[in-house]
Amino acid sequence: MARGDNNIYVLHGRGIKMMELNSKGAVIQNAEWKTDRNPNLKMENLPEELISEILSRSDVKSLLQLRSTCRSLRSLIDSPFFILYHLNNATHSHTIIFPRRSDLFQLPLPLPLHLHSHSHTHTHSIARHLSHPLISSSKFINLLGSFNGLFCISSDSEDIIFWNPSTRKHKLLPYLPEDENNHNNYFTIFAARVYGFGFDSVTDDYKLVRISYFVDPSTRHFNTDVKLYSLRNNAWKTLPNIMPYALCFARTMGVFVGGALHWVVTRRLQPDEPDLIVAFDLVQESFREVPLPETGNVNGIYGMEVVLLGGCLCMIETRGSESIDVWVMKEYGSRESWSKLLSLTDMKSVKPLGYSRDGGQVLLEKNRKKLCWYDLKTKQVTYVNVPGLPNSIAGMICMETLVPPTLLHESDSQQQNLEEETYAKRRYRFHYLYRSFLLFEWYPLIIPMYCVILFGSAFVFTLT
Repeated sequence: MARGDNNIYVLHGRGIKMMELNSKGAVIQNAEWKTDRNPNLKMENLPEELISEILSRSDVKSLLQLRSTCRSLRSLIDSPFFILYHLNNATHSHTIIFPRRSDLFQLPLPLPLHLHSHSHTHTHSIARHLSHPLISSSKFINLLGSFNGLFCISSDSEDIIFWNPSTRKHKLLPYLPEDENNHNNYFTIFAARVYGFGFDSVTDDYKLVRISYFVDPSTRHFNTDVKLYSLRNNAWKTLPNIMPYALCFARTMGVFVGGALHWVVTRRLQPDEPDLIVAFDLVQESFREVPLPETGNVNGIYGMEVVLLGGCLCMIETRGSESIDVWVMKEYGSRESWSKLLSLTDMKSVKPLGYSRDGGQVLLEKNRKKLCWYDLKTKQVTYVNVPGLPNSIAGMICMETLVPPTLLHESDSQQQNLEEETYAKRRYRFHYLYRSFLLFEWYPLIIPMYCVILFGSAFVFTLT
């Protein structure tokens, strides 16, 4: 719906409905909708600016359906101008995506808030299976990050893609070889690896950070290798000696807030060393420490984790079996803006996912197994039963947009052909290495068996 020339315009099939407004902008009493029977309201007779304004308010599903109706609408909806205009204007729908081995499941938001009578559990619609480009080539799928409707996922064979679940378009990233033993230290072993996906607003570039972490168990010394992928350059590069920190959580991906990716780290591998929050600035391509709230965690004896909540940086402090405190940085970068949102007991772990529409409740992921609403006013917890949800959940919220996983000026057909060729070569290399590994594993047994067969045949030949 859009306003223009003292009228309200609403999309109606391949035409437009219009209602007249008075001079004050209010609907005229007893006014009726004028439909596309009026030649002036035909889609092709309307100014392109007005059509763009109307379509920019529509949801992605409706736009994809309209895209197939005529060539002019397809050209408009696919244009870089409209994609960005829709990204900034529309009220976007959101979904939660959960992985289970090589499968992904999608749950539309918002989840219900109201309870059944005499019950503290609400049953929601079944989570829908979501087909993805890596489903045929992997046993496990990892969610690396999400922004502007783009998802970054990886497989167990190190295939990484940028993917828009709404439009089903994806881009395969260039192959990145495994990191070698850092600094050629024989006693240093690989310990962990995390990723972070975000957007550089200065260069309009989507970037992916990979941090590999190596440890010497005997000395507790560690090293980190940082690599950065740029969609604009379509290449990886190494950022040497920029992260003097050790990762605290091997499975936690970077949280993108304020133009930076965030992780929980420590300066030394010592039991009494306090945790820190560091930010990797995607513009400056450097790390910095984030000021922490005054929580009383002076000696660093409590666990810490960071997530994204309502567009703000959120810190979760686990005080053993006592309680879990959730803090929100309302103004990014300001220590004084930290505010305690809620405290919970009788929970091993919790991850806030988002707010309700009125902001009065928070959707929580409890113990990686259940979803529940927490009422900020009454402090009541309401569990949401979702049939079809994986037993162990680690969800990530994704916004529905038209943003492509490539640069807006790239040709989709050229990009698809290049990806298919690259993917075929990569799968061949993976299967070749796998067969070589099997041959290497069985080689000590193959040679003796071959000798037994050879000498046995010679012995039988001699007897005959």
